[in-house]
Amino acid sequence: MGLKCGIIGITNSGKTTLFNCMSNTKAQITNFAFSTGKSNVGICNVPDTRLFEIDKIIKADKLVPATVEIVDIPGLTKGASMGEGIGNAFLADIRQCDALIHVLRCFDDINLPHVDGSVNPIRDIETVDLELQIKDLEQIDRKIQKVQKAASAGDNEAKMQLETLHKYKNHLENFQNIRTLETTEAERNVVADMMLLTAKQCVFVCNVDEKSIHKGNTYTQAVEKYLADKNTEMLIIAGKMEADIAELNEDDQHFFLEDLGLTEPGVNKLLRAAYKTLNLISFFTVGGKENRAWTITHGSTAPQAAGVIHSDLERGFIRAEVIKYEDLIQYGSEIKCKEAGKLSVEGKNYIVKDGDILHIRFNV
Repeated sequence: MGLKCGIIGITNSGKTTLFNCMSNTKAQITNFAFSTGKSNVGICNVPDTRLFEIDKIIKADKLVPATVEIVDIPGLTKGASMGEGIGNAFLADIRQCDALIHVLRCFDDINLPHVDGSVNPIRDIETVDLELQIKDLEQIDRKIQKVQKAASAGDNEAKMQLETLHKYKNHLENFQNIRTLETTEAERNVVADMMLLTAKQCVFVCNVDEKSIHKGNTYTQAVEKYLADKNTEMLIIAGKMEADIAELNEDDQHFFLEDLGLTEPGVNKLLRAAYKTLNLISFFTVGGKENRAWTITHGSTAPQAAGVIHSDLERGFIRAEVIKYEDLIQYGSEIKCKEAGKLSVEGKNYIVKDGDILHIRFNV
């Protein structure tokens, strides 16, 4: 399955700088608000050192990491839901994303004016949230109008839908995001086709200056306090520093990070946080032309994992031969894993675990 993450935030928050650190395509960065009217799209590799460790044992012609599609949404402002700034074009792009990365400006720079006149990340969160909530409310209201007549005529299914829609509407009218609303599967199905903006899981990134990378600053402390009871991920990243790191080769990156007291680029942590937020895991296929990482949802069965590789494999699934990543590293080869009883043969009900190495047997 492909993961699509939208990078959102107030204009001049550092979204595009972060996008350029992560993506294989580069976008122009300016100090002017609303200087672009379209989203930038790129692909980035999901950092996973396990793939390289596997390749040391089982050689292949190439390594293929799991990938994430990154969409840099143009900066938002108050009134975007009504067409201000770049308005509805921004909101339509968000709707297509699986998860959101909300970049918050947590640095001062007199050469980079804030669109609202001062740096205040809490206000920025509330501005973005409000615009998304307004757009969701519009959709909910339209659907209420569609089902109201049938509900009034006694249609029980329509009555249930109407009750559910009002539940969502009340939550939004209290300035709350849908992702914080407790719902049943049946209730979620009522609004599934609407791809509600505030229902999407969100990772918050505090974009700081270099001196704040380890301990943060007063801005990040305010954000941490604000998000404390919201069950969401928050990371601190120095966007300009990450841009410098991204320009270096692997060896130079290592020395640069070591000098800063860091173990890896912040964008690596960000991608893993996005995986965690969406409840995703990786499994591997190995040998021959490629060693490859694949992305699935936690709880997926072996046939579902096979289907991510190719629909024929899911349709004709017979069994999966499974080696745990840790066992391959410990025993040093597939043959030794098999001799030690560490290769298992699993059927259609097997739940794939993070790091599983799968050989799919199928017949179509």
